[in-house]
Amino acid sequence: MSDFDLLVLGSGPGGQRAAIAAAKLGRRVGIVDRRDMLGGVCINTGTIPSKTLREAVLYLTGLNQRELYGQSYRVKEEITVADLGMRTQHVIGRETDVVRSQLARNRVTVLPGTGRFLEPDTVAVSGTGDREQKVTADRIVIATGTRPARPDTVDFDDRTIIDSDGIIHMDRIPETMVVVGAGVIGIEYASMFAALGTKVTVVERRDRMLDFCDLEIVEALKYHLRDLAVTFRFRESVASVERMAHGAITVLESGKRIPADTVMYSAGRHGMTGDLCLEAAGLTADHRGRIKVDGHYRTEVPHIYAVGDVIGFPSLAATSMEQGRLAAHHACDEPVSQIHETQPIGIYTIPEISFVGRTEDALTEAKVPFEVGVSRYRELARGQIIGDSYGMLKLLVSPEDRRLLGVHVFGTGATELVHIGQTVMGCGGTIDYLVNAVFNYPTLAESYKVAALDAMNKMRHIARLSG
Repeated sequence: MSDFDLLVLGSGPGGQRAAIAAAKLGRRVGIVDRRDMLGGVCINTGTIPSKTLREAVLYLTGLNQRELYGQSYRVKEEITVADLGMRTQHVIGRETDVVRSQLARNRVTVLPGTGRFLEPDTVAVSGTGDREQKVTADRIVIATGTRPARPDTVDFDDRTIIDSDGIIHMDRIPETMVVVGAGVIGIEYASMFAALGTKVTVVERRDRMLDFCDLEIVEALKYHLRDLAVTFRFRESVASVERMAHGAITVLESGKRIPADTVMYSAGRHGMTGDLCLEAAGLTADHRGRIKVDGHYRTEVPHIYAVGDVIGFPSLAATSMEQGRLAAHHACDEPVSQIHETQPIGIYTIPEISFVGRTEDALTEAKVPFEVGVSRYRELARGQIIGDSYGMLKLLVSPEDRRLLGVHVFGTGATELVHIGQTVMGCGGTIDYLVNAVFNYPTLAESYKVAALDAMNKMRHIARLSG
């Protein structure tokens, strides 16, 4: 008899949900992770610290209140890393306690240490010192997550030249910063430091940032970041980074030289599979450490599953949680529905971006006709009250059956607002529902009614001309 019905490697969002889901189904469950990494990268170095840091930045800089109280308004004149770190460590501590409590309540056995395969059903757990424990399991879920990718050509020192993990360990707020990579993580941190007053230069080899987002929304974000003195260098690649006594010089392949106190690399992430001894389980990972899975999150070895960032796109905490739950149910032979195709994407820049469904470019390329309905925060009473004059919500609507094809939001509360559109889309609703619905006033949610009316009026105009 095996030690566990299900053994999970990694306690991040995917692993945690897989373990708890299997425990709820009455299975014997174990979870492996280092004592100092309970909750995974999400809680300790990734999602939770970065979003808490963002909240601290917004509060201490008074950035969102400047429309009302003037551009010089600040809650605290001299903001230090200690100010930012205090809130971050508090939240990390509380969230870790929540994870530990949930695992204990569900009688999940926590095995402190790191795991590696000895055989397809046997894992060696190395704890502190030379102690090693062998455990067997009928089903195994790999949820080890990712780490920031570090190019071999860059001499990281975790002080002047850092990756995204090094942000929470900075000893000062830099006056100048170069961010290499305009992906989600790079742009999130670029906007945070720009809000703190750091002069940020973003270097990106592609010709635009966040190319999976709606172009109009990205342009609005770019305008806002430029207003915070962010400089963009698109179609540029880094040739080298020269570390100096008091900073670094980033040399671009075009010959430009950019001096800065700190250089942050955001060059994607790499699956943490190198120490798992996958070959002992009959598995392999690709060149970025990712594991291939099927629609049920099974690997090539049927009793071994993989979920979360270690399997690649979309690499979001929210989707990882759902993948973990679904994998656990399948592993326990329990019926369960698949993830709904309308999954929201949230980007915690300053201001936020969030969307669900397709973009204008994707619909145009697929030759799918659509109408656009727009609502701007500055036209809403709530927008005036909170001082957000730049926010907007955009609905993409099918003129044939008036169903929602996409919802794109930019501004305060975007990552919360998008779920209204997600729900309407998921239930197969049309903009008729939004037009006829009563929303609390004054709210930002009211933007759905305004945007729906805008789209409806445009379609009526076409109908009048056609009739």
